[in-house]
Amino acid sequence: MNPLSAWKPGPGPLYSTITGLWETFGLPSPPVEYRTWVSGTSPLSTQKAVVAAIGTYLLVIFGGREIMRSRSAYKLTPLFQAHNLFLTAISALILGLMVEEIIPLYLKHGFYWSICNTTAFTPRLITYYMLNYYVKYIELIDTVFLVLKKKPLAFLHVFHHAATAILCFTQLEGETSVQWVVITLNLTVHVIMYYYYYATAGGAKIWWKKYLTTMQITQFVIDLFITYFASYQHFAHKYTSLPHVSDCAGSEGAALFGCALLTSYLFLFIA
Repeated sequence: MNPLSAWKPGPGPLYSTITGLWETFGLPSPPVEYRTWVSGTSPLSTQKAVVAAIGTYLLVIFGGREIMRSRSAYKLTPLFQAHNLFLTAISALILGLMVEEIIPLYLKHGFYWSICNTTAFTPRLITYYMLNYYVKYIELIDTVFLVLKKKPLAFLHVFHHAATAILCFTQLEGETSVQWVVITLNLTVHVIMYYYYYATAGGAKIWWKKYLTTMQITQFVIDLFITYFASYQHFAHKYTSLPHVSDCAGSEGAALFGCALLTSYLFLFIA
């Protein structure tokens, strides 16, 4: 075995601080299925559970919309602000944890290795991918607020929220090493976006509002360039004699689904 391929970075300062505080307060270690992805055992780690969760989400929001037709809209400003402030903070925390894990990998091996090597799917990154995945279900509450406020349910909003949870599930199952690119960009946008919702709910005037959608579109362009590149490496390596660098880690189903869904996001956000 190439010794470089087995090298893994040590924990970063943010991770060390959190685990140190965890131990200081004597908190029990979470069960293994909460710390690493155990398909069929970890929460929401089966297709049946994901379908049930997304089905419940759709039932709640469309059923709630019908119930709200005969009721007055709720303001819910404090709850809405608390929700968005939490999502801003948790997105920033996961982003920080991922960045301190990814940078040493990138500096040690380079960009291609960090998006395509199987060992770039590190144990700590798996934990962060899981945290990000579970946060996607918390983000579904965004739509509940729209329903209670009697705001329109745009197709893009509902589709994006539901499909992104499914996307995260498929990438965990498919063990794609490239997914950190998509996740870190998404977290960066979400830190800014949820802060914007928090601030404007309190009456703040944000001058950069018009750039939010541009940021999201730019995110998807970068996502697609890199995920298509990584997917091409795998398919070219396995099925053709076309020029390529080497194989790229992850299941073919996860790669195809990810590319297709991100492509749809780009066109929907542009529209």
